[in-house]
Amino acid sequence: MSEAAVRVDTTSQVPPYEQIRAQLAALIVTGRLAEGDRLPTVRQLATDLGLAPGTVARAYRELEAGELIRTRRGAGTRVAASPTGPTRPHTVQLATLARDFTSSARALGADTEAILTAVRDALGPDRAQDLSDN
Repeated sequence: MSEAAVRVDTTSQVPPYEQIRAQLAALIVTGRLAEGDRLPTVRQLATDLGLAPGTVARAYRELEAGELIRTRRGAGTRVAASPTGPTRPHTVQLATLARDFTSSARALGADTEAILTAVRDALGPDRAQDLSDN
């Protein structure tokens, strides 16, 4: 993994662990980090970013809970295999994507209405009406 792949803005309102989690999740979901790719150790990434190891450990725990990475003693932390089976999104993965998007949008300064408008626009005219009806 490139050292420049993850950056933390300490002036952001988004907590550092969430910035790390969101950036790594985006790299995994978009395929920039592939199955089996090794992530830096908690200590190494913490040192690289100038953060406490507990901050990075929390981000890794959340990524593991979202089934995006796996940690095995002796093998390190690696990108998990994409789930096989039904194409319907797993609730945890969908929640992870939604959190990633909203965290990134908030980091840009977007408020709730702007975020919802972006989602409606992304869904397109046919699906945006479904969202407005709820």
